[in-house]
Amino acid sequence: MHFQLFLINNIYFLLLKTTILDMTINNPLFIFAVITVIWFMPGIIVRRYNELKQLKKKKKNQADAIKKLYPNSKDLSD
Repeated sequence: MHFQLFLINNIYFLLLKTTILDMTINNPLFIFAVITVIWFMPGIIVRRYNELKQLKKKKKNQADAIKKLYPNSKDLSD
């Protein structure tokens, strides 16, 4: 009884595994999409990191320029 149940589950698993492999790994469109995503993702991540870094640098430079134009003087506190 248990052996038959195990055999049925094993056959079902093999059928499911074959079906999933046919739908994914053996599908050229799927492989093309996966390779494309793997190819472009690092570039997208690095670009966003650099954009954030540039924005922070721009804001810092802008704040420094404003400090130079309007320095805090001791005369204003009186």
